[in-house]
Amino acid sequence: MELDFKGRVAIVTGAGGGLGRQHALALAARGARVLVNDLGGAVDGSGGSAGAAQAVADEIRAAGGQALANGASVTDFAAVQAMVQQAIDAWGRVDVLVNNAGILRDKSFAKMDMADFQLVVQVHLMGAAHCCKAVWPHMQAQKYGRIVMTTSSTGLYGNFGQANYGAAKLAQVGLMQTLAIEGAKYGIHVNALAPTAATRMTAGLMPDEVLARLAPEAVVPAMLALAHESAPTRTILCAGAGSFEAAHITLTRGIHLGQGPDVPEQLAARLAEVCDRAGEQVPQNGSGQGANELHLAMAVAA
Repeated sequence: MELDFKGRVAIVTGAGGGLGRQHALALAARGARVLVNDLGGAVDGSGGSAGAAQAVADEIRAAGGQALANGASVTDFAAVQAMVQQAIDAWGRVDVLVNNAGILRDKSFAKMDMADFQLVVQVHLMGAAHCCKAVWPHMQAQKYGRIVMTTSSTGLYGNFGQANYGAAKLAQVGLMQTLAIEGAKYGIHVNALAPTAATRMTAGLMPDEVLARLAPEAVVPAMLALAHESAPTRTILCAGAGSFEAAHITLTRGIHLGQGPDVPEQLAARLAEVCDRAGEQVPQNGSGQGANELHLAMAVAA
């Protein structure tokens, strides 16, 4: 099945270069009309210029596609609302949102200024929330939408020197989980992409021969699969170097210990049983944890 986006309207944030640019180009090449958003700032979020977004929009138009440029900061909700309205005014709808905008301010947690922590959370988490909130009523009204969050292996598994980035990236997964549940009856599917790609945000972190294998283009198929009308929902798809995996937040079967003065000691002694992954599950929603705990308690009582 060809992943066709003809007739669709897509917004891609952080699309002035790197992975976002490749996302925008790929969507346009497959028929989507694309609003290219980029603040045009440095990797740390400083500065700004509309030139980056405009250059990609011009590139799309030169190839025969339709594109608009937008230089809004995703941290500014009013500007994000205006960005979405720009797409609506031009094309009448928004079908796809790819939350790709991001910055880095890496330091060990001991040395990290809390202002740097807050800014990274503002861009990655609040930026995604702003964009989702702005497109949500339009997607509800048309009973169709595809939203792709950009999470990270740092958020899923941790990485030294990136406490701010990791916290914001895993928070996007939590946002995805609930929006997917709330959007289901409106035909809105929400997924997350964890890319491994050589961009200016990863420059200098790995040898050149490794970076050569991590071309941003190799991640794009995962985005297209998550943004297409055939997309799943609540999927965390990992992609890099032409390889693809899925990540899951699971719940182990656990054990029932009841209540009593020695339960802390029992738990400490049997923690390995609690963490045993045999028979683990992926709950359909947050109530899955409580349901499992009550099931264990009732089974013991019976």
